[in-house]
Amino acid sequence: MPTADSADSSNNILADWKTMMARKSRNPNFDQTLENLRAHSFDVAPFAGVAGGVLVSKHGAGAVLVPGQIAPVAFQERPGAVFGGEVARLLDRGYQKFLKTATYEFPASAAQLEAIHLFSEELSQLIGTISLYNESLGTTSDLYEYDRLKGRDPAETAPAQPWEPVGGH
Repeated sequence: MPTADSADSSNNILADWKTMMARKSRNPNFDQTLENLRAHSFDVAPFAGVAGGVLVSKHGAGAVLVPGQIAPVAFQERPGAVFGGEVARLLDRGYQKFLKTATYEFPASAAQLEAIHLFSEELSQLIGTISLYNESLGTTSDLYEYDRLKGRDPAETAPAQPWEPVGGH
């Protein structure tokens, strides 16, 4: 039959075990997230165009990350191909996808799209963002400009207000 002393010693062992096993933070801060990305072979460099921004790249694709207000990490520039230190946005024109920078626009190759998709998946896993079903299927575009719809509908004019003069009176 256990004595009072043996019951106390088993509780002490549990108490000691709990204090020895410190939990790791499941919500790393911005700097810890960048260190984790470096540990997984991502290139991490300061981004001159954004205050506090960091260009994270791998496989020829990249994104600009900044410290977030709600989450530790936020996107300043969504994932895209890296050209000349700039992240190109993915533009979908219906018949083909294009990569667009501030100065250039050119057709995206299948290898570039695959690199952007792979980069996006790895990055979202490591920074802890929500993985969306449609993004898991393939590369999603930032902009959609279909040539058949461009200029098709006239721009809507604001309706005349009752207090505004209309015509000759």
